[in-house]
Amino acid sequence: MATLEIKNVHAQADEKQILKGLDLTVHSGEVHALMGPNGAGKSTLANVIMGHPQLEVSEGTITLDGEDLTEADPDERAHHGLFMAFQYPVAIPGVTVTKYLRAVMNAHRAAAGEPEISLKEFRKTVEEAMELVNVPREFTTRYLNDGFSGGEKKRMEVLQLALQKPKIAILDETDSGLDVDALNIVAKGINEVAKANGTGVLIITHYQRILHEVKPDRTSILMDGRIVREGGPELVEQIETSGYEQIRAEVAAG
Repeated sequence: MATLEIKNVHAQADEKQILKGLDLTVHSGEVHALMGPNGAGKSTLANVIMGHPQLEVSEGTITLDGEDLTEADPDERAHHGLFMAFQYPVAIPGVTVTKYLRAVMNAHRAAAGEPEISLKEFRKTVEEAMELVNVPREFTTRYLNDGFSGGEKKRMEVLQLALQKPKIAILDETDSGLDVDALNIVAKGINEVAKANGTGVLIITHYQRILHEVKPDRTSILMDGRIVREGGPELVEQIETSGYEQIRAEVAAG
């Protein structure tokens, strides 16, 4: 079992402290929901886990299977089995989806000391992944995210997740900007990948709707740079009923 462990992490951007002693653990084979109001530090945490260069970790550690990645470069973290799906995926005009996916797969193979993937194996692997997460084959000839709708961009992120088979995936507000139909397709893709590959999923959101489709095994609530509550799916229901103010009041009362 793979384990991502974040211990007492303090992080800042431009000398502003955002994470203030955060502890969190994510295991392979589980869906862990991270919730919190706007400005709580959710996206900062996602970027800290992946080693964003503009964020400084001043204290604490980030380990994957006991290996310290706190100072590792983003590509090194990816090669060790971390993956991040972005809230706003970037378009790359002129680079086809096929070319991009093959480059990513070969980069991972090179890091593992393996030869480049053959064209035949690549096609078979991509077709299987596209079928798993319900991505149309015509996507492969388009430029990456160029002219894609919000739902199409998120489906591309899930396709990459299916292909890379990471140990732990961080999904940063994957539900942002999706209509009901797109949300259902993306959620189904996440569920299929998690089940097929045993990937641990840290799904970051401040809405509840995606958690009706991607049901969490564990839930953590982030406020003011710290985890203030941990539990199961019942925490999602509590927030849906009472919002964050009740938890905020409970934390303030000690």
